[in-house]
Amino acid sequence: MNPNKENKFVISFGEIAQEAHKTALSKGWWEKGREDGTVIALMHSELSEALEALRHGNPPDDKIPEFSGAEAELADVIIRIMDLAAYKGWAVGAAVIEKMRMNQTREHRHGGKRF
Repeated sequence: MNPNKENKFVISFGEIAQEAHKTALSKGWWEKGREDGTVIALMHSELSEALEALRHGNPPDDKIPEFSGAEAELADVIIRIMDLAAYKGWAVGAAVIEKMRMNQTREHRHGGKRF
């Protein structure tokens, strides 16, 4: 991987995560605090919505119709991840880069996993 691109990704991810969190704060989602499990469950719900969009032929999203339902719901997953990462001060962008590096060293199908 290209170190310059990696650095830009990490910086951009962090900046955009801060914006996602700022929006969530301004909309009242953190007024009473949030339990980590609840926030993660909401990430799951967005993934389920992406699956449902695919099950229904992946039509245009009802709020951003220039994107398919799956694209919009996957974007929601990332936004929720960014929101939590910014709230917690977690370096998720840097973790993505390191995890990708580690994945490049893994055996084919991680040693024979079926799925």
